Amino acid sequence: MTMTSQDADPMRALRALEDGRASVRLRAALAVGSAPDPRFVDKLVERSAIEPEFFVRDMLTWALTRHPVSLTLDRLVGEVRSERPQARSQALHTLSKIGDRRAWPAITRAVLSDADDEVARSAWRTAVVLVPDGEEPALAAVLATQLGRGDRETQLSLSRALVALGEPVVEVLDAATTAPAPHVRAHALATRQLLRDPDAGFAAAIEEAKRVVALGGSGPGGR
Repeated sequence: MTMTSQDADPMRALRALEDGRASVRLRAALAVGSAPDPRFVDKLVERSAIEPEFFVRDMLTWALTRHPVSLTLDRLVGEVRSERPQARSQALHTLSKIGDRRAWPAITRAVLSDADDEVARSAWRTAVVLVPDGEEPALAAVLATQLGRGDRETQLSLSRALVALGEPVVEVLDAATTAPAPHVRAHALATRQLLRDPDAGFAAAIEEAKRVVALGGSGPGGR
């Protein structure tokens, strides 16, 4: 992407983040990230909470990662508690890109079970990145409470997060395959299949799991 002389003026670029044209906002976020300045952090975080275009939000995240963690971490953690779902989701996404485990205390059980699916999906991805060594089993147990939730994409996001935790999820998945709710059992079975074979397609795994559940089974145990 070519930067113009206008883009090269960081303060002008900061104002351009409010432009009605997405292409202008994208260039502005690139310019701001290319010339990090402590004065930019609040504006970048604020814009992330309301920016409607995904590709611009992603550039805003990149711009934030270009600034020192000492300036961004607390501001982003505060956004995780925002009343605005997009603010929570985007802050979590940015924290996952920064990857600083000092943000881990913000990933609470309430955040991991946020009522908004997009926020929850961001929280699951971020939790897997930030989880401290030894905390994986506890995280797996919380994530397992979300099995069966949402549409196919939401369930796939949760399965990927669980699979990324590896061995610590085996016990909770095995337990979930006997849950009272059929959709929870099916999701647990599909996730267990992905754990055994990460290259397996989720769509095929979930359909097979639903078939197994409909027949009254819980699939083969163990790995």
